[in-house]
Amino acid sequence: MKQALETISLKTEGPGFTDVTQEIAGRLMEVGVGTGLLTLFLRHTSASLTIQENADPAVQRDLLETLEALAPRDRRWHHASEGPDDMPAHVKTMLTDCALTIPVNEGRMMLGTWQGIYLVEHRDRPRTREIVLHFLGEIGAPPERL
Repeated sequence: MKQALETISLKTEGPGFTDVTQEIAGRLMEVGVGTGLLTLFLRHTSASLTIQENADPAVQRDLLETLEALAPRDRRWHHASEGPDDMPAHVKTMLTDCALTIPVNEGRMMLGTWQGIYLVEHRDRPRTREIVLHFLGEIGAPPERL
């Protein structure tokens, strides 16, 4: 069993979903992974990672609206020193997550037909975000099949 560790940087444009599925799949291909486990970790507390439907953009719009209703900017927050979008962003990250674990088989993530991996930006302005990819499993030429 081997490990691979890499960090990717992505620019966001403000609140919304950024599909990172192909970027991550490409990195796995470059490394030459086989079968194992991929952990993704977002190094931020005001953005998140999620696996969601990748077919209908209305799903993403509904999810963003729901998160906004759960953690509105106009609520009276105690932590307000970094702007009105900061504390709601922390709550939204807590409700979603900053890490994902995905099984990989023969170099391919075992995502369902309609699943994509998304970085969800919760802050108002563009940001640069970092995702750490950690793969544990087979690396190199795939084993011979029986």
